[in-house]
Amino acid sequence: MLEVEQVRLRYPGMVLEFDLAVEAGECVALIGPSGAGKSTLLGVIAGFEKPSSGRVRLAGQDVTDWPAARRPVSTVFQEHNLFAHLNVAANTGLGIHPGLRLSRDDHTRVERALEQVGLGGLDARLPSELSGGQRQRVALARALVRRRPILLLDEPFAALGPALRREMLTLLDALRRAENMTTLLVSHHPQDALFAARRTAFVCDGRILAVDDTQRLFSRVEHPELAEYLGGTDR
Repeated sequence: MLEVEQVRLRYPGMVLEFDLAVEAGECVALIGPSGAGKSTLLGVIAGFEKPSSGRVRLAGQDVTDWPAARRPVSTVFQEHNLFAHLNVAANTGLGIHPGLRLSRDDHTRVERALEQVGLGGLDARLPSELSGGQRQRVALARALVRRRPILLLDEPFAALGPALRREMLTLLDALRRAENMTTLLVSHHPQDALFAARRTAFVCDGRILAVDDTQRLFSRVEHPELAEYLGGTDR
């Protein structure tokens, strides 16, 4: 389980406050305007941001004071962060060891992860030889080999078209179920939340204003900020 309890962060002219609980193996989407605090919330969970107060519990452990490297979390960003001079297998293997000192079992893990994301047989290709969707598949494979129970996705498919984005969300859902990964997905596309997440949290002005079943959340009208946000989208 993932728990963010009364977390507060202070920035010049702004205070962010978060409370959120995500069940083990669940996918929850985070939606909201740009600058609302969605990426900051992921940063708090991953250990990239330090709250001034509150607690973060991951898989039953209080990790508030843990550095990012110790946390049971993998993060996939909008930019896939692949190294242009390394092939697909090596970019994936970086999830196991940053110096690519890999055992035979590690290489097997890499091969399995690439098969899981549909890139079997492409291990020798360079990022420049891949499509945008394939590069994001490598980023997912790199997260898989880390074997962390919590996966954070910060608009990983934003640059992809609707059909390819749906394909990647289908893949993500299959991987989440197969690996029982607790998943938080940030997206500016409500249809992504409807497709991939049983529950969705609406983030606005540094706070989570509503968390609900995704279908039910999108029909709620008591939050004018949510109504305004959804009114300006292509849901």
